[in-house]
Amino acid sequence: MDNLRFIRDTMERAGSFTGVPGWGGVAMGASALAAAALASLQPTTERWFLIWFVEALVAFAIGGVALERKARTANLSLFSPPGRKFVLSFAPPLLVGALFTFVFFRAGVTALIPGMWLCLYGTGILTGGAFSVRVVPAMGLSFLSIGCLSFFFPPWWRDVFLAVGFGVLHIVFGFVIARRYGG
Repeated sequence: MDNLRFIRDTMERAGSFTGVPGWGGVAMGASALAAAALASLQPTTERWFLIWFVEALVAFAIGGVALERKARTANLSLFSPPGRKFVLSFAPPLLVGALFTFVFFRAGVTALIPGMWLCLYGTGILTGGAFSVRVVPAMGLSFLSIGCLSFFFPPWWRDVFLAVGFGVLHIVFGFVIARRYGG
C-alpha cells in the first residue's frame, strides 16, 4: 500500500495542470475586445483606466468560474500539486503588475501600463505554463512578445495592443486549448 501511495504521489507531482479553461479564454478575449473598443473612446486617462480595471475584474471572474467548471467536469483538483505550482508561478507576476499599475498611475507614466500589463501577464502564463500543457507556455510567450513590441509604438496604440493581446490571443489560444484539451 505504501508503494502504491508513493507511486501515485510521484505521478501526481510530475503531472501537468490541464485545468486551463479554453472556453473561458475565449470569453475573456471577447470581453477584452469590447473593453478595448470602449476604452479607445474615453476622453481621459482616468476613464480609460476605469474601463480596463473593470475589464480585469470581469476577466478574473470569467477565468475563475471557467477554471472551476473545467476542473469539476474533468474531476481534477485545483489544489493538486501541479495546480498549486501553476497558481504559485502565475500569481506573483500579476501581483507585481497590480503594484506597478498603482505606481505608474500615481507617477503619471500611464503610457507604459499596457505594455507592462501584457509583459507581466505573459510572464505569469509562461511560468505557470511550465506546469501545464505545451500550448500554455506558448501563449505566455505570445503575450510577452506583444507586450515588448508595444513599447516601441506611440501611446495612442495602447488599445490596439491590449485588444490583440488580451482579446485576440485569448480567443485563439482558448480555441486551441478547448479543442485539444477539452473545454
